[in-house]
Amino acid sequence: MSVGCVGLQRSAHGRRQGRTDGQCFLPLLAVPGHLDSARAQVERALLAAGLQKVPLRPPWAGYVHVHVKMDLVYGLVWLLTVLLEGISGQGVYAPPTVRIVHSGLACNIEEERYSERVYTIREGETLELTCLVTGHPRPQIRWTKTAGSASDRFQDSSVFNETLRITNIQRHQGGRYYCKAENGLGSPAIKSIRVDVYYLDDPVVTVHQSIGEAKEQFYYERTVFLRCVANSNPPVRYSWRRGQEVLLQGSDKGVEIYEPFFTQGETKILKLKNLRPQDYANYSCIASVRNVCNIPDKMVSFRLSNKTASPSIKLLVDDPIVVNPGEAITLVCVTTGGEPTPSLTWVRSFGTLPEKIVLNGGTLTIPAITSDDAGTYSCIANNNVGNPAKKSTNIIVRALKKGRFWITPDPYHKDDNIQIGREVKISCQVEAVPSEELTFSWFKNGRPLRSSERMVITQTDPDVSPGTTNLDIIDLKFTDFGTYTCVASLKGGGISDISIDVNISSSTVPPNLTVPQEKSPLVTREGDTIELQCQVTGKPKPIILWSRADKEVAMPDGTMQMESYDGTLRIVNVSREMSGMYRCQTSQYNGFNVKPREALVQLIVQYPPAVEPAFLEIRQGQDRSVTMSCRVLRAYPIRVLTYEWRLGNKLLRTGQFDSQEYTEYPLKSLSNENYGVYNCSIINEAGAGRCSFLVTGKAYAPEFYYDTYNPVWQNRHRVYSYSLQWTQMNPDAVDRIVAYRLGIRQAGQQRWWEQEIKINGNIQKGELITYNLTELIKPEAYEVRLTPLTKFGEGDSTIRVIKYTAPVNPHLREFHCGFEDGNICLFTQDDTDNFDWTKQSTATRNTKYTPNTGPSADRSGSKEGFYMYIETSRPRLEGEKARLLSPVFSIAPKNPYGPTNSAYCFSFFYHMYGQHIGVLNVYLRLKGQTTIENPLWSSSGNKGQRWNEAHVNIYPITSFQLIFEGIRGPGIEGDIAIDDVSIAEGECAKQDLPTKNSVDGAVGILVHIWLFPVIILISILSPRR
Repeated sequence: MSVGCVGLQRSAHGRRQGRTDGQCFLPLLAVPGHLDSARAQVERALLAAGLQKVPLRPPWAGYVHVHVKMDLVYGLVWLLTVLLEGISGQGVYAPPTVRIVHSGLACNIEEERYSERVYTIREGETLELTCLVTGHPRPQIRWTKTAGSASDRFQDSSVFNETLRITNIQRHQGGRYYCKAENGLGSPAIKSIRVDVYYLDDPVVTVHQSIGEAKEQFYYERTVFLRCVANSNPPVRYSWRRGQEVLLQGSDKGVEIYEPFFTQGETKILKLKNLRPQDYANYSCIASVRNVCNIPDKMVSFRLSNKTASPSIKLLVDDPIVVNPGEAITLVCVTTGGEPTPSLTWVRSFGTLPEKIVLNGGTLTIPAITSDDAGTYSCIANNNVGNPAKKSTNIIVRALKKGRFWITPDPYHKDDNIQIGREVKISCQVEAVPSEELTFSWFKNGRPLRSSERMVITQTDPDVSPGTTNLDIIDLKFTDFGTYTCVASLKGGGISDISIDVNISSSTVPPNLTVPQEKSPLVTREGDTIELQCQVTGKPKPIILWSRADKEVAMPDGTMQMESYDGTLRIVNVSREMSGMYRCQTSQYNGFNVKPREALVQLIVQYPPAVEPAFLEIRQGQDRSVTMSCRVLRAYPIRVLTYEWRLGNKLLRTGQFDSQEYTEYPLKSLSNENYGVYNCSIINEAGAGRCSFLVTGKAYAPEFYYDTYNPVWQNRHRVYSYSLQWTQMNPDAVDRIVAYRLGIRQAGQQRWWEQEIKINGNIQKGELITYNLTELIKPEAYEVRLTPLTKFGEGDSTIRVIKYTAPVNPHLREFHCGFEDGNICLFTQDDTDNFDWTKQSTATRNTKYTPNTGPSADRSGSKEGFYMYIETSRPRLEGEKARLLSPVFSIAPKNPYGPTNSAYCFSFFYHMYGQHIGVLNVYLRLKGQTTIENPLWSSSGNKGQRWNEAHVNIYPITSFQLIFEGIRGPGIEGDIAIDDVSIAEGECAKQDLPTKNSVDGAVGILVHIWLFPVIILISILSPRR
């Protein structure tokens, strides 16, 4: 492999071009090197208009330098281009454009409808959408989706790729997919395509006495309804059979077939009136989507007899079932009736069944049950006759938890203290399941306590305060002091009791809260661990509740309140958002039932300065000036802020902030010693914030140009050449680029081959540079690395992959396409037509193809060979068009001083067999004439079961494109096919040309006529040198 020649094409200003040897040429038309800027721009304007073609190097010669004297024309156009440059100056920079094509397993049904792109695909197949983009710099691509489930997510690997690939696509993944491309120029380009997923589920037949709900057994009734339902897309069509007999509306007086109004198209009902002996039979429902996407029909059968009955079941368990934790529970469900035999399933009222359950038919076993397994379990029996039968039972798992107490002083006095001679109430609360089994026992100093006139034991209303008991001590005496114990238990045992002790004595006093003086305000630093303290006194000590006092925000654990048993709130990894006032207050639980006591604690969080920019890269050439600025956004404390500027470890400047919010450091004249990383540290008591600046003279990365037309071409059988093009990002930001280091290696290899490309003069923004890679081995792919070089050294590199694809010769000599390769020779579908051409071979076509139309083999007679055809079956309508676009062909001018008169022989084979054949048209589209199409050839009607060949002379004056247009005829037997498209330099042989086609060859003459006056004018003004 040789990494050969270079041609530098300066598209913005047409400056001189460099080359390394005489074997290089550009595949695209270019202007020679020694014209001044205005002259070069005129040449380009003439080239764009198709008036003059000046090759950089014809294949048979070296570089050709042309000097054309067109002073008047050049002067006028120079004035115009100067104005236009002032407006744009963007060179080849261009905003993005987008086009979506599909390459997956599309069904090609309703591919184009009212200009809306519709991609239809069978469920389970692979969706593959490709977003073809143009624009420079290379646009970034992102796929998004709407009209689908909100939980839909793509694999990360495909969201940002040109190709979106979804394997095993499911129905919920249908919807509208958007490809968005943006490169920072203009508005983002967005295109969308609607994906319609086709599917057909197995149909289900249900039997009813009425359209509504069923009653009792069916053989007692005289009329029966059979309902067939199947989920599908597109809508399903149903048909019924009794045995082998096809049932149709009106074919049997005892049978009616209809769709209920409220489910139009979704169900099909077979009504059997006044049952007769022959009505007891096998019935089959066939669901069909008419073989769309090759989805086969599906069938379900049901046998109706005089024993047909809806299901009935019985649960062999109690309701409810009360169990202790850890026990195993078995639920048994049996059928007591139903024909056919019902199937049994178990469900849970809330949530799914526990994973540990064991199912055996209608028996469900839950081993080692826990409170999480409690709930309602239902057994459902279904045999598609009438309504399913359902029986339920409730499982209750016994439990005791959360024991609490509180003391209430005499409510008839305002004093919160306990006093001799007054009343005091002790309350005890426990959560119990089931609550009706809860019992309480009271003890004093370990001895049982019974209710009396002075010791009144009560249990409050379970609806008001469930699981609560009270002990009222009337006329408190010294002898009543002691430890009172409340014991909660469940009847039947098996669950551990909960015991709560409450001490009543002269030292039992209500709580009080204080904050130590040194604990508020409390100052800490961000990231530390801090403890907020409220000292609680009293006996017993209650639970302390912490909350934010200054704002309605959550506590550090995410709740609005946090509990503390010792009055301490511990916060780990303190953040600046936690600054503020915190409230601590007593709870009534495990203490006195009195007005809550509360106190406030202030927390101050110090944090180092937040600064911007955190990092900034500054690229600048030598001998230029740079000023760096570091700004303070926020800090606490904000006083006494100092700063330090450093280059590496070298201290450059220090200082203190006064009233300003930023500090600057200027560099007046950059040199090699000034380049490096500059750090500005802004410091307070809590720490430092840092701004970092990388000052460098490195050149920015080149931007590869991906929109090169036909970059691949070949001169020999085993090798190919590639036209590599790029622009330079921000070329004026640093010193002049003197060369590029080009590295190339074959994909999968380790070794890079490198060489330098010299650059003369300054590169302009948007200027397109071209380098031709030769001697690349077919069909290998290569990695290409490009690094700009300045007097500073190497700049940023950029890498791309170039791949070999069968090229359309940039300078057209000969082209042939039999549609055998995967990319169909770079032919594309037109976005403005009604449907698409389809690639087909006899061996791979649908076995249910439309007979009496279309080819039985490709043009060569092979059953394996491919061709392109239009499918005219439903849903296609008469007059709808399918248009196939060829690649754009460039032509090689023979006369560098004037317009070309190249002739080409365009030929193809066509097949038009069927009684409903429409029209096949061929058009020629010239470069720059996107809305003008010149008719080349046309044919219509049945031409018999054979391939025919057409030859047409064409005389393009600029790059051109061929368009095949198939128009659907009046019926489904109208498939039109094409194969073996060829273009060869030179006119067709006379014996190959048609004799009666008035359209053939007309475009070459018409195009030349309108250019004739312009050519004469150019010839007068431009005498050849």
